[in-house]
Amino acid sequence: MKHYEETQATVLELKSITCDVCGMEYDNEIELQEFHHIDFVGGYASVFGDMTRIKCDICQHCLKKMVGSHCYFEADDGLVKF
Repeated sequence: MKHYEETQATVLELKSITCDVCGMEYDNEIELQEFHHIDFVGGYASVFGDMTRIKCDICQHCLKKMVGSHCYFEADDGLVKF
Protein backbone atom coordinates (compact mmCIF):
# COMPACT_ATOMS: atom_id res chain seq x y z
CA MET A 1 0.00 0.00 0.00
CA LYS A 2 1.27 3.45 -0.94
CA HIS A 3 0.94 6.29 1.51
CA TYR A 4 1.12 9.91 0.36
CA GLU A 5 1.76 13.16 2.12
CA GLU A 6 0.77 16.54 0.70
CA THR A 7 3.73 18.91 0.30
CA GLN A 8 4.39 22.29 -1.27
CA ALA A 9 7.07 22.79 -3.91
CA THR A 10 8.51 25.81 -5.69
CA VAL A 11 8.40 25.53 -9.46
CA LEU A 12 10.65 27.63 -11.68
CA GLU A 13 8.76 29.10 -14.64
CA LEU A 14 10.68 30.55 -17.58
CA LYS A 15 10.03 34.30 -17.79
CA SER A 16 12.46 35.42 -20.50
CA ILE A 17 15.71 34.59 -22.30
CA THR A 18 18.48 36.98 -23.32
CA CYS A 19 20.25 36.22 -26.60
CA ASP A 20 23.99 35.79 -26.02
CA VAL A 21 24.69 37.27 -29.48
CA CYS A 22 22.56 40.43 -29.76
CA GLY A 23 21.76 40.94 -26.06
CA MET A 24 18.02 41.26 -26.74
CA GLU A 25 15.74 39.93 -24.00
CA TYR A 26 12.69 38.01 -25.22
CA ASP A 27 9.58 37.20 -23.21
CA ASN A 28 7.20 36.34 -26.06
CA GLU A 29 6.19 32.67 -25.92
CA ILE A 30 6.67 32.19 -29.68
CA GLU A 31 10.17 33.71 -29.59
CA LEU A 32 11.09 31.62 -26.54
CA GLN A 33 10.09 28.45 -28.41
CA GLU A 34 12.36 29.39 -31.31
CA PHE A 35 15.51 29.96 -29.22
CA HIS A 36 18.43 27.63 -29.87
CA HIS A 37 20.39 26.37 -26.89
CA ILE A 38 23.93 25.15 -27.39
CA ASP A 39 25.34 22.98 -24.61
CA PHE A 40 28.28 20.66 -25.20
CA VAL A 41 31.69 19.65 -23.86
CA GLY A 42 34.71 20.14 -26.09
CA GLY A 43 36.53 16.92 -26.85
CA TYR A 44 40.19 16.15 -27.38
CA ALA A 45 41.88 18.92 -29.44
CA SER A 46 38.65 20.94 -29.56
CA VAL A 47 39.07 24.57 -30.62
CA PHE A 48 37.01 25.38 -27.51
CA GLY A 49 39.38 23.54 -25.18
CA ASP A 50 39.59 19.97 -23.96
CA MET A 51 36.69 19.13 -21.64
CA THR A 52 35.43 22.72 -21.63
CA ARG A 53 31.64 23.07 -21.25
CA ILE A 54 30.24 25.48 -23.83
CA LYS A 55 26.78 27.04 -23.42
CA CYS A 56 25.00 29.64 -25.51
CA ASP A 57 21.42 30.83 -26.07
CA ILE A 58 20.81 32.26 -29.55
CA CYS A 59 17.61 33.86 -30.82
CA GLN A 60 16.23 32.71 -34.16
CA HIS A 61 17.09 36.07 -35.77
CA CYS A 62 20.78 35.91 -34.88
CA LEU A 63 21.01 32.24 -35.82
CA LYS A 64 19.59 32.97 -39.26
CA LYS A 65 22.10 35.83 -39.76
CA MET A 66 24.98 33.58 -38.65
CA VAL A 67 24.22 30.36 -40.53
CA GLY A 68 21.22 31.05 -42.77
CA SER A 69 23.24 31.25 -45.97
CA HIS A 70 24.70 27.81 -45.20
CA CYS A 71 21.34 26.14 -44.53
CA TYR A 72 18.92 24.23 -46.71
CA PHE A 73 15.22 23.62 -46.32
CA GLU A 74 13.10 20.81 -47.69
CA ALA A 75 10.84 21.62 -50.63
CA ASP A 76 8.70 19.39 -52.83
CA ASP A 77 11.50 19.25 -55.41
CA GLY A 78 14.31 18.52 -52.90
CA LEU A 79 16.64 20.61 -50.78
CA VAL A 80 16.75 24.35 -51.45
CA LYS A 81 19.40 26.69 -50.10
CA PHE A 82 18.18 29.76 -48.15
